[in-house]
Amino acid sequence: MNRRMFASVTLVVTLAVLFAGCGGQGGSDTIKIGLQAPLTGDYAAEGQWAQQSVEVAAQLINDSGGVLGKQIEIVVVDDASNPKDSALAAQKVIAQGLQQVIGSYGSSVTAPAADLYDANKVVSVGYGCTAVRLTMDKQRPYFFRTAGRDDTQSEFFVKFATEVLKAKRIAIMHDNQDYGKGVADDAMRFMQPYVDSGQVEVVYFDAITPGESDYSAVISQLKELDPDVWFFTAYYAEAALLLKQAREAGLTTIFVGNNSVPTPEFEKIAGVNAIAGSIHLNEPMPQFLSFPESDEFLNAYKAKYNELPGSIWAVYAADALNALVAAIEKAGSTDPDQVAAAMRTMTDAKGITGPLLFTERGDRKDIPYYAYIYNAQGVLELYSGQ
Repeated sequence: MNRRMFASVTLVVTLAVLFAGCGGQGGSDTIKIGLQAPLTGDYAAEGQWAQQSVEVAAQLINDSGGVLGKQIEIVVVDDASNPKDSALAAQKVIAQGLQQVIGSYGSSVTAPAADLYDANKVVSVGYGCTAVRLTMDKQRPYFFRTAGRDDTQSEFFVKFATEVLKAKRIAIMHDNQDYGKGVADDAMRFMQPYVDSGQVEVVYFDAITPGESDYSAVISQLKELDPDVWFFTAYYAEAALLLKQAREAGLTTIFVGNNSVPTPEFEKIAGVNAIAGSIHLNEPMPQFLSFPESDEFLNAYKAKYNELPGSIWAVYAADALNALVAAIEKAGSTDPDQVAAAMRTMTDAKGITGPLLFTERGDRKDIPYYAYIYNAQGVLELYSGQ
């Protein structure tokens, strides 16, 4: 099914759910939980992967007896990858009386929805929103996230580049958007002591314009600067074009992509020859983990779709559902105040990507970062040089 058809079918199904019955928790034998995702727009693939992953996780929960003796029902709303539609999506969830929701992909898209959910006492768990400001700039008592924060990734990059790759000359490239600029700024902040001591020189720190088709000018600039490591902190579409054009131009600098880059879309656009040897930072990916929950989820996903989830963020959407279900079970209720309190005090909640534990501000505790590398066949592997 192509994306346009998928989005249309999803919209019809979603609208049917919106207007069927009454009450946020549906009938006596179901608990409705929302999923806000970009089913249309620039990142529709991410929305599709998120929906598929959450539905697989819901099926596993339901097959095991559900929660509080009830089955989970997922209600999907589209935020089209932009803040305005994100607010509209949140209003749809609130209008139905849902008390828990998963969402969304992108920090600038998540923020307006999180504010509305918080104002209406809806517990929301973000899965692809990593900006530090979401939990640090203001208190959102009902907001949580299963993904890590950008500053954790940036700190990992600096240690990896300087201590593992032994880089002396580093280029940091972003796109001036909230996510990419945030990761780049944090990387520069953590890099500063190395710069001040003379161990490292940041030879490039600047933004590209997203959506362009020709990046030859900036690639020529990088070739002239000759960095040891080129850290790209924005999204996969631009990363793919930049890397493809760079390799065609003869630039052999080690490319390090951030956690939004390694996806099937990146692989398809850039091609095997370009991505081979490129390194990418990410949180735990289930295919490289040994938790029984990881194996159970991946086996169920592959049985249904004959492939792995296309994005790590989709798996974190599934873990957002697992976290909510664990909190509902612990609280013995879907009451938002009780569920939010349970989210902050859980000690043994298990997820696909490891323990699901949260700080008082709603950040996930103790989430690690890893480096991955594409081999000569274009297959992602754990970086073995760590």
